[in-house]
Amino acid sequence: MTKRGGGANRPDRRAAAEALAVAALAFIAGEPERLGRFLAMSGIGPDSIRAAAREPQFLLGVLDHLGADEALLIAFAAENAIPPSAVMEARDTIAERRWERGTP
Repeated sequence: MTKRGGGANRPDRRAAAEALAVAALAFIAGEPERLGRFLAMSGIGPDSIRAAAREPQFLLGVLDHLGADEALLIAFAAENAIPPSAVMEARDTIAERRWERGTP
C-alpha cells in the first residue's frame, strides 16, 4: 500500500483535467469577444493556440483565466453542467497540487 491512496488513477484524473481545460478553451474561443480578451491577456497569437493547447502550462493559464472571471466561470460551468469548483480542481490536478473539497 502507498500513503498517497488513489494514486493509481492519477493519469485518469490528469487526462480529465486536461480535457476540461481544452473544453474551457473551446468555450472561450466560441465567442469572439471572449477570445479577444483571452488573447490580449495571455499574449498568445491566434495562430499559436492549437500548439499551445498541448502544453500543461498553457492549460493552467486557460483555467486561471476562467477562474479569474466569475461570470465567465459560472457560464462555463453551467454550459458544461459542472460545479464551478471543478475548474479549480482541474487546475490543481494539472499543477499536481492536491485539491481538497472546502479548501479556499
